Parts: sequence; structure tokens; C-alpha cells
Amino acid sequence: MSAPNAAPAPARGLIEPPTLTAIQRAADLLRAGDIVGMPTETVYGLGADALNPEAVARIFAAKGRPADHPLIVHLPDASHMTRWASSIPKEAIALARAFWPGPLTLILKREAGVPDEVTGGQDTVGLRVPSHSIAIALLQVFDSGIAAPSANRFGRISPTTAAHVQEELGDKVAMVLDGGACAVGIESTILDFSRDTPEILRPGAITADDIARIIGRRPRVRGEADAGSAAAQKAGPDENTPRVSGALAAHYAPATPLKMLAAAQLIEEAATLAGEGSRVAVLAHTVADPHDARFIWHAASADVAAYGHDLYASLRELDASGADFILLEALPADDAWRAIADRLGRAVVGSGADQDET
Repeated sequence: MSAPNAAPAPARGLIEPPTLTAIQRAADLLRAGDIVGMPTETVYGLGADALNPEAVARIFAAKGRPADHPLIVHLPDASHMTRWASSIPKEAIALARAFWPGPLTLILKREAGVPDEVTGGQDTVGLRVPSHSIAIALLQVFDSGIAAPSANRFGRISPTTAAHVQEELGDKVAMVLDGGACAVGIESTILDFSRDTPEILRPGAITADDIARIIGRRPRVRGEADAGSAAAQKAGPDENTPRVSGALAAHYAPATPLKMLAAAQLIEEAATLAGEGSRVAVLAHTVADPHDARFIWHAASADVAAYGHDLYASLRELDASGADFILLEALPADDAWRAIADRLGRAVVGSGADQDET
């Protein structure tokens, strides 16, 4: 029994300002095997002690995530790499020096002590050092690796604010540290260094050309010929490619069905659906708002960084609008937009499903 004058335990799932006290409490909760919502520069993560299999299992239970899906381990700094990876190529070290802290995940051969629950039973582990000041502060206080996939239900729209985490997970999470809106807004680039030729397995803000400038050779890019297309996503990796987060054909998806259309077709399709009695929401970055009362029009930025920053928040807003369909203006077919096209291509495939089924 608790002492008569003991203070009641804080309610679960509350959003906490990132004070030193709150950061310390978050670290204590992690050490106790609980899970916390934490900001990063990419998206909010659902963090657990990466060396505690029972704590990691809480992540999978909270998200409804399949147990064979590996998690990314977030580190306080690059000096922690050797605690988690058994073989670190010089090129990987060079990239860590260039891009950490930042939105780059390196897939490396794992150390023997890394739990299977983190790696999905594979012989590789994903590592990164986030650049968000609150994430760094938490990691430094915790002084070990934090496994932290996106803090949302599996397959759904990633969270980019603390409110999104609370909305998604409620009291399944012990607390949520509020770090404001994520600066990047889409998940990190995942670069595989576990095989002879480095390969980008998930595109992100750090591109193949960025990587080539550091290591002197351009990595392969999964699905480069037709990134974001259904064919590229359904083809999947070969049997020797490590499984990584965000590689399923259906992911990042709203409950409302999505359709992607060329700019010239956007208004015509919206009018057709509205004429059939459907309520239509539109996300467009070049097509001007026609000010048609039948449409819920969301003007996105034509700047790639700003579009990426706002993407998931925009999808959440449109998903909550009561629309029967969300129409997306197709993106430019160039490398700068690759990561966003990848996310939207998977969102289209996964959209329209019952939120409780995936």
C-alpha cells in the first residue's frame, strides 16, 4: 500500500513542457521500462529503453506494430555507435560526422547484446543521432539508446506535434514531451551499410547526392527508376535486404481514401466527385483554389522543404474534415521530391482502411 500522504501518480498521456524536471522524469520512466513520446526533427517518436526487451514490447503493443518490424535506435552522440554496431565501415563514420545530429539512419551489423525485439530478429541495427534539442537532452540524461518509431498507430499518419501523439495513443504512453512542430516533418533517410554496396532503403531529407559528396560514390536507391510508384513499392527488396521502417506498400495513411492526380485533372475530378454527392478535400501546391464551396481546399507550399514540413499535419487536417475523398496534386518527378513522393505513394495505397484494422 502507498503511504497515506503519498502524492498520486501523474495521469498518463499528458503533454509536458520540456523542462529539466520533465526531461528527467521521462528518463526515469524509460529506465523503469515505460514508454514516452519524444520530439525529433523528423517526427515524434515513441521511445523505450532499447536494451529492455519488455519495454520495447510496449512499443509494439501501443502501436499495433508487427513484431518482425525493426526499430531505429536513437543515440546521444556518435561515440555510442560501437555499443550497438559490431562492424562500422569508414564511410559510415564519415557520414555520421557529416550528418549527425540529423535525419540519417545507418543500418549496420549489430552487436551481440542488441535485443532481437529491436532488430526484428535480423543481424542488423538502425542507428541515428537526432538533432532536436529536446531529444538530445533526453538522450544525454538517459545515456543509452532509445528505440523510437513514430508515435502513432501502425501504418497511419506520422505525428509532427505533441498533440498528434496524444490524439493517437492517449494513455498508452506515459507522457509526451512537447518540442513544438517537427522541423523536417518526414522520417529520416535510411542508408544500409550492412552489405558491400550502400543502399538507401527509405528516402528522406538527406539525398543520394548528399551522401555521394561525403563518401565519393553514389549509393543505390531502392526503386530509383520509379520512386513513389505502386510498382516500385510492391516489388520490394531482395531477400538479402534488411527490413526497415516505412518500407511497406501501405503506410503513412489516412482513413479517408486518397487519389493522386496530375494538376490538369485535379479540379475536373473534384467537380465530378462533388457532382456525385461526395464531399471532396484537395491538397494542391500549384493549382490555385477555385473558391468552389463544394471543395475543402488546402493550399500546400510549392517549396519542397516547406511541403515536407507541413505534409503530415495537412493530411491529418484533411482526414478530419469529413471529406469522402482527398485528392492530391501529383508531385514533380525529380530527386528533391523523392522522399515526399515515397510517403504519399504509400499513403495512397494504405488509405481508406478502417483505422482500427491496421
